[in-house]
Amino acid sequence: MSLKERLNFDKEPIFLIDGTALLYRAFYARADLSRSDGFPTNAINTVLRVLMNMLRDEQPKHVAFMMDGRGKTFRNDLYDKYKANRPPMPEGLAEQIAPVQEGVQLLGLKLLVSDGVEADDCICALANKYKADRPVIIMASDKDLKQCLDTNVAMVSQHGRKETLYTLDGFREKEGMEPATWPDFQAVIGDSADNIPGIPKIGPVTARKIFAETGPTLEDLRDNVDKLPEKLRAKVEPEMETVFMFRDLTRMKTDCCDNPVDDFIVQDMDVDALHAFLEEYELRGLQRDLPRNTATQTATSAPAASSPKAAQDGGMLSLFGETPATPKVEAPLAMTEAPTVGDLPNLAGEDVGVVFEKKAFFIGMEGKEYRYTGDVADLVRALADASVIATPSVQDLLRADSAWNYILASQWFDLSLATYLLDPESRNYTWARLKQSIHHDGRSEFAEAAKGLHPQSQGLAALVYMQGIQGQVKSAELEPLMHDLELPLIPVLVSMEQAGIAVDLEAFKGFLDDVSAQLAELTRTIIGHAGEEFNIRSSQQLAVVLFDTLGIKAGSKTSTGLRSTANQVLEKIRDQHPIVEAVLEYRMLEKLRSTYLEPLPKLVDKESRLHTHFNQLSTATGRLSSSQPNLQNIPIRGVHGPRMRACFNAKEGHLLAAADYSQIELRVLAHFSKDPALIDAFRHDEDIHSRTAALLNDKTVEEVTSDERRGAKTINFGLIYGMGVQKLARELKIKQTEAKEFTEKYFEKMATLKAYYDTIVEDAQKHGFVATLAGRRRLLPELHSRNNQLQSQAKRQAVNTVIQGSAADIIKMAMLAAHADAELKTLGAQLILQVHDELIIEAPQENIEAAGARLKTIMQDVASLDVPLKVDLGIGLNWAEAH
Repeated sequence: MSLKERLNFDKEPIFLIDGTALLYRAFYARADLSRSDGFPTNAINTVLRVLMNMLRDEQPKHVAFMMDGRGKTFRNDLYDKYKANRPPMPEGLAEQIAPVQEGVQLLGLKLLVSDGVEADDCICALANKYKADRPVIIMASDKDLKQCLDTNVAMVSQHGRKETLYTLDGFREKEGMEPATWPDFQAVIGDSADNIPGIPKIGPVTARKIFAETGPTLEDLRDNVDKLPEKLRAKVEPEMETVFMFRDLTRMKTDCCDNPVDDFIVQDMDVDALHAFLEEYELRGLQRDLPRNTATQTATSAPAASSPKAAQDGGMLSLFGETPATPKVEAPLAMTEAPTVGDLPNLAGEDVGVVFEKKAFFIGMEGKEYRYTGDVADLVRALADASVIATPSVQDLLRADSAWNYILASQWFDLSLATYLLDPESRNYTWARLKQSIHHDGRSEFAEAAKGLHPQSQGLAALVYMQGIQGQVKSAELEPLMHDLELPLIPVLVSMEQAGIAVDLEAFKGFLDDVSAQLAELTRTIIGHAGEEFNIRSSQQLAVVLFDTLGIKAGSKTSTGLRSTANQVLEKIRDQHPIVEAVLEYRMLEKLRSTYLEPLPKLVDKESRLHTHFNQLSTATGRLSSSQPNLQNIPIRGVHGPRMRACFNAKEGHLLAAADYSQIELRVLAHFSKDPALIDAFRHDEDIHSRTAALLNDKTVEEVTSDERRGAKTINFGLIYGMGVQKLARELKIKQTEAKEFTEKYFEKMATLKAYYDTIVEDAQKHGFVATLAGRRRLLPELHSRNNQLQSQAKRQAVNTVIQGSAADIIKMAMLAAHADAELKTLGAQLILQVHDELIIEAPQENIEAAGARLKTIMQDVASLDVPLKVDLGIGLNWAEAH
């Protein structure tokens, strides 16, 4: 139900939004979202999500989005301490103002930036202007705006997932006054948020007593102050002059905005520009909720049917872009306490939902819910013969207790994993989000089963969610991928996490000492070049030094108009002054120090081993990632790579063996494309890059120069990773025209590859997705975009997903095979780490060569391709020696 319906408005309301307040709440609501280059996007994401939800759920005809302008307002002139207690705006928030304003306008909404007054004043002025002719809905959180409430004016405020709706009747009942006298009341009690002191030692309760005695306004208070008790009068009288000024601070102006209502007609959203905007800030979750066609779509159009419908409850808007809290239900959930397995029914042959929350397991089956608090091992034994066990995360259960390893992979239905396979770019697969979608998404697969489901249910909710999506998994032909590869991989990952890798703390300390000394020397060098002390880590201070003090020609600017000092900008000007080279070196060493050398030794266990978390649900291509800490991002190349790897070693009496797939993506490409040149080169174990260079330059392999080989290598790998002409030109340090010619010649000589790439794109456009070797799917709706940039990117993603995703499938197959291999078990070998195309095992020193050879064989034989899989093997005391 929309707000218009809930408020019984008989005309279309105008929505007045306090954009500044929304921006601040959005920024602090979620601090963990940023672009890959570190630019914060949390506020942009949440503000646009709220607005998109509003456009869909409310379908408004008129919207005004208000934001505070820069500089002081009349209130600062009245009272110089007004809001003086507030800290300055965080830099990360300030950087997002311009993108938010751009996004708002691309959505088709009118943006108003106030000047000399606050956004709240404009809201109040417009509400006052329009309320006689049409309803007004104010979306804001500032309590001062309650003074705008009227018969035709309502206010909706949201804090977290709690929504509060303010109406005139509700305000009168709760506050016992009229909205017009709200500023008088606020002036007396003060407002700490705005640094308005009010009358000392007078709170809301006392203020109500005062106004009940004197009358509702400050004028009444002034004229009837003698009616107050002596002690109270002694507090009030000395403040009578200033309290009127405080009212001027809290009272909204009504003469500052006079726009005609037609100024705020919601326009057609610019879908193509929005897609480009969201792609620029890497907000792909929002992209998926945008319409895909352009000319006929308007701002009030619903998202495409395939998009997950953002949740709503009676028109409630969600600040977080997710579903609001489940509405309260009068009747409590019927729950049977089960302190022992004897209190549970027979679970054999049953479909069972299992959710662990608040130190208990919630078991759902046959319409009943049980709260089990007994021994985990007993519960596992009771579930051993269950038909299917639906649970939010098998990995979380295995991490918590090894007893769960006794459940067969074929028995599990992992809800987050299944959702990830269906939609690998959602990024949010928490049980809270999945469970809410049952009640709020309105998806037909949940509708029938969710009718009788209590909102507070856990175990039964897991069953309902499984029943809702298992048909989708099957129809998308994802069952083999899920049951044969991804589910069996979970215990392998947990086993690797628990094993960890040994760390040489002395090597870390020595490395840190050397890097710290180099940073100190670089600091002296940079300050010497600058001729003044400044904070090298501050991008703004660095910009002043580089572009003002030293006169270096500035490169590009940030989205907020500031001169950029990003590494890619500095790379282009590194020859203009020696300070630039020093800054780049400083940043590289500082990242090494702050990201690896200082924090990692603090994370080891008592045996000096480091334990990471392997993430199965984090990439669209199916590659694994690593976190807490990220061991897949350890520098392994460059001048510091070998020394960094040398800090990771084997435990006493053991050695490491590192087995690395050689050019696996190119071998996968050769297999799929059937390109004769690639196949022939790999079958004869030739240098593929020299072979390509010879083909491109009409030479024999022996005549190819190192530069020609480098160029061929760049384009060979670049095409897999979606490299365009611009990036190729940068990588090869050639002009774009030359890069374009190089690319055209490459495809002319490798005609089969060109045909294969075209086939991938054509199939994706026809079916809406691409699939990997193991059947993993990725939806690519942007292939149909009228925005050339988005369409080109989607084409590159199609190729990238098939090749990289298939390579990811292969290494996962190898991990499964290695973990289960009887020979490796006999040799005492333990799989401990996976980094991109490399697997690392630890084994007793006397067995390491046999274990390494066995691992190499497993990896090379795990998949049958048209070209052989090749593995490079190394053995050593530490990762550097083994690599």
